[in-house]
Amino acid sequence: MLKGKTAVITGGTRGIGFAIAKKYLENGANVAIAGSRQETVDKALSQLTEYSDRVMGICPDLCSPEEVAKAFNDVKERFGSFDILANNAGISSRTPLYDYTLEEFSKILDINLKAVFVCSQAAARLMKEQGGGSIINASSMVSKYGQPSGCAYPATKFAIDGLTTSLARELAKDNIRVNAVAPGVTNTDMVAALPKELVEKISAGIPLKRPGEPDEVADAYLYLASDMSSYVTGIVLRVDGAASN
Repeated sequence: MLKGKTAVITGGTRGIGFAIAKKYLENGANVAIAGSRQETVDKALSQLTEYSDRVMGICPDLCSPEEVAKAFNDVKERFGSFDILANNAGISSRTPLYDYTLEEFSKILDINLKAVFVCSQAAARLMKEQGGGSIINASSMVSKYGQPSGCAYPATKFAIDGLTTSLARELAKDNIRVNAVAPGVTNTDMVAALPKELVEKISAGIPLKRPGEPDEVADAYLYLASDMSSYVTGIVLRVDGAASN
């Protein structure tokens, strides 16, 4: 589905991001995995040796326009194009408002929102030059329902939905599609760290009666990156088993 296309996945070293990278590689894409540290990038690449000719690692500061632009240009120089950006990197917290520090709030805004702006801008410039592309942002079910603590995370996801819709309208003239995927509870390291009883309680409120799997979320990213969604832009695609608050 993606043969001959080149994708960058931020936060691609584990969890949903790694599932996206593997899904894209399985479907013929060239892939650059972006991680926060070289050692995590190297670890991810060591699990993808069968695709060594079509995968590379990068670790720019995602909030630095200069570092991101250089890294993205390196990807284009190696593979010849820049077609897909999956803005998957993100962090969360559960800190109550009364204990929230401005430093913690700002850190989450930087990774979850500022980095998406920086990476989208750099990617769009390359995509415009070649006649189009697809940008896919990581939203969340909390962009619709919020969450009872850790307010910075849902705030950034609300913002991602707005940014996605706005960029879709702005970049359509350049044949750049912009969409988002909003996962529900998914079996990642973050969920694995939660108490079993909490996961069971959350799952009970999901009509499908289970958390999602990273591979199921990656399928949505595959659809939105492929030509199957060539007339789809500006949407936030929920992948949450019809979960509610």
